[in-house]
Amino acid sequence: MNPTFMREAIRLSLVKMRRHHGGPFGAVVVRQGKIVGRGWNQVTSTNDPTAHAEVSAIRSACRRLKTFRLDDCELYASCEPCPMCLAAIYWARLRCVFYGNTRKDAARIGFDDDLIYRELARPISRRKIPMKQLLRKAASVALVEWKAKTAKVSY
Repeated sequence: MNPTFMREAIRLSLVKMRRHHGGPFGAVVVRQGKIVGRGWNQVTSTNDPTAHAEVSAIRSACRRLKTFRLDDCELYASCEPCPMCLAAIYWARLRCVFYGNTRKDAARIGFDDDLIYRELARPISRRKIPMKQLLRKAASVALVEWKAKTAKVSY
């Protein structure tokens, strides 16, 4: 735990927000005491709803380190990660996350993080966005082939 890295995440959130790049969120990925990835919210500046600070920092670190696994890295984020970013953190296998503001803090100023956390806890049939299964048998061909494939990189 290093407050210097959290200060950098917070600095990014302020600088980039003030420059109209997106919302008030910043993040850095740290490996062996050095920042290897930086990210800030770019949702509105790039018209990309996935361009959150944490996802951007993870992408930056993966490009720099030439890997999709960040299991020897930590993430410092100016706010508790939303569900999408949390999923990306697990996929990247980051070993630890430090955050400043909470999702409740973000909800108080109009961000949907807490709503999405609640939606994920509901059964699929009770979510606001309808989800219907379609062509499962046809879709399963890819999974069967992946399982049998010998020349693959597991993740």
